[in-house]
Amino acid sequence: MSVVTFWNDDREQSGKTLSAVAVATMMAIERNFKILLLSTSCNDSTMKNCFWVDSTRKNSNKDLFGRSSNNIAVENGIEGLTKLISANKIQPSIITDYTRVIFKGRLEVLNGYTGAENDTNPNEYSFQKVSELYPELIKIANQYYDMVIVDLDKNLNQKIKDEILEMTNVNVFVFTQRLASLNRYNNLKTNDLNIKSLKCIPVIGKYDKDSKYNKKNIMRYLGIKKDINLMPYNRLFFEAAEEANVTELFLKQRNIKDTTDDTYMFINEVVRLIDTIVQRVQELQKKMR
Repeated sequence: MSVVTFWNDDREQSGKTLSAVAVATMMAIERNFKILLLSTSCNDSTMKNCFWVDSTRKNSNKDLFGRSSNNIAVENGIEGLTKLISANKIQPSIITDYTRVIFKGRLEVLNGYTGAENDTNPNEYSFQKVSELYPELIKIANQYYDMVIVDLDKNLNQKIKDEILEMTNVNVFVFTQRLASLNRYNNLKTNDLNIKSLKCIPVIGKYDKDSKYNKKNIMRYLGIKKDINLMPYNRLFFEAAEEANVTELFLKQRNIKDTTDDTYMFINEVVRLIDTIVQRVQELQKKMR
């Protein structure tokens, strides 16, 4: 049982959340893991839009496969769970009741904080009170799921972020090809213990193979000798992430054979990142024995 955290401490849009979504979805399809994908955001629909539609949209009472769903709790699942934690009434298996089940026994999603029921404008204080309980929630979830994949929001209190990264088995730091982002990573890998650690896997997010800052040049610029992981920008994936079609995309494209197709590269790199994460978890677990 392992915790994998996707993070970035920059204001730049790095594709961090969608990278976590891609890894969790493909991992659930290809490997026999029970996975919880957890957002720590506030009022951010990015992860939700990948898997299900808003309650105000047509056919929103249906799940991804057209089945009716009466589980109202999933809309404000994180708030319900943190209330149980505060009251010391939570058990690991209860978490499922507050998640959106994407693949039964394989993938569940716990969306970020959206405010109390009927609260259309969740405030900063409410979010901070909920976020203080994220570390305990992750700890409890790790007793029940094979893999807890955390999308770490940069707006969380620094103490909470540090606590989550400390309990993480592997952290995936997502940065971009922009020169400022490369320089920032270069500085952090010298000074930030979370990045210096063997627990860290650097990933170039929203990767564009036609940029002059391509993989080969980035590795040379950063002095990286071992291979580096990529999360390529893929139009089909980014469109699917807006239309609650991510699972359908991966199920349809996972066996793509055309090596000249951009989607082939995207799927291949997602699988390669999954392999890197699993191998790193196993290596670090062996060192701890």
